[in-house]
Amino acid sequence: MFKEVDHILHGGDVGTWDILIGLQALAPVTAVYGNTDGLELRGKLPQVAQLQLDGFDIVVTHGDQFGQPTPAKLHDAFPKAEIIVYGHTHKPLLELVDRTVTVMNPGGAGPKRFALAPSVGILELEPGIPPRARLVRL
Repeated sequence: MFKEVDHILHGGDVGTWDILIGLQALAPVTAVYGNTDGLELRGKLPQVAQLQLDGFDIVVTHGDQFGQPTPAKLHDAFPKAEIIVYGHTHKPLLELVDRTVTVMNPGGAGPKRFALAPSVGILELEPGIPPRARLVRL
């Protein structure tokens, strides 16, 4: 599934640095720390990462700094972002607003939490075309 991935966005609760090393073997990784990550990861990862991929302004955050993150809270916090990827709730969510702004919570790819099946999100980006996204249950 991930053989042709160009970039990995990780919304936090990474677990260990070794997990990021494994992901980096697949593609470049942009990751943030989550509320369950220890001091080692918090010292190496930001709370919020901003980047541009294929012409899209993207924000990656765990979202716990907003209590229970919602698309509305995230839009308010990052009004210039065209794509927002977050974690914290571990509940898969995909929201497309005005065909240009996508908010995605890919869920959690690790062990099952909160009775939720493991999942990831896939974004397909091409300059000048609205982002395409889907959630994939593992």
